[in-house]
Amino acid sequence: MDFSTTRLLDDGVLERAFTLGEVPGILWTAEEAAPAPLILLGHPGGLSAMYPRLVGRARAAVVAGYAAATIELPGAGDRPRDAAADQARADLRRALSAGEPVTDDIVDRLVLPLVEQATPEWQALLDVLTERPEIGDGVAYSGGIIALGTRLALVEPRITAAVLFAGSFVPRVSFAEARQVTIPLLVLLQWDDEHIDRQMALDLFDAFGSTEKTLHANLGGHTGVPAHEGEDVSRFLARHLR
Repeated sequence: MDFSTTRLLDDGVLERAFTLGEVPGILWTAEEAAPAPLILLGHPGGLSAMYPRLVGRARAAVVAGYAAATIELPGAGDRPRDAAADQARADLRRALSAGEPVTDDIVDRLVLPLVEQATPEWQALLDVLTERPEIGDGVAYSGGIIALGTRLALVEPRITAAVLFAGSFVPRVSFAEARQVTIPLLVLLQWDDEHIDRQMALDLFDAFGSTEKTLHANLGGHTGVPAHEGEDVSRFLARHLR
């Protein structure tokens, strides 16, 4: 991990940009940090585009006593584009604009390669961060693409709880993986999300094998998650990281 820039935010949060191999990322900690549990901040796109939302989530996490970190997704931001993923994304947009069903083939071609590449990158991030003195015990994953969160919840034993946002398409294999997930989950669903099939999200929640899983469904579109959900997320994380 090579740190490139360091910036102290107004609320005493230390923000450090880094690269992990060729993957850019950001680490947020308290300015004078004691070892703190880590929250991995998932997101659906490039770091530059998502930064305003990410930094707000990160600041809230650090003020609550955690460290937070994220990395760029494959094919996003300045990372190399993938021609097959771009074609799948074009097929998705064409189906949506024509009012046609989004086929399993399109979803698999779009989401599965990203999950396959991103999962070991997030695990490599954990390998490095969990050796740092400012990172203590306890790791949670929060937000982002639900198929990636599901895969990480299944294969990464250091992640002990996850907050998942049901706002992205779900490959068929994710349902089988969800049945094997056993960590505590909080799933956020926007009831009128214009980007997904609501029933698909409900079916995925039903498939999760966790004995502690909670679904919060709110009226509104994709970007309309109520601010008060942040309070519920904080309580959920405190139960499982403290």
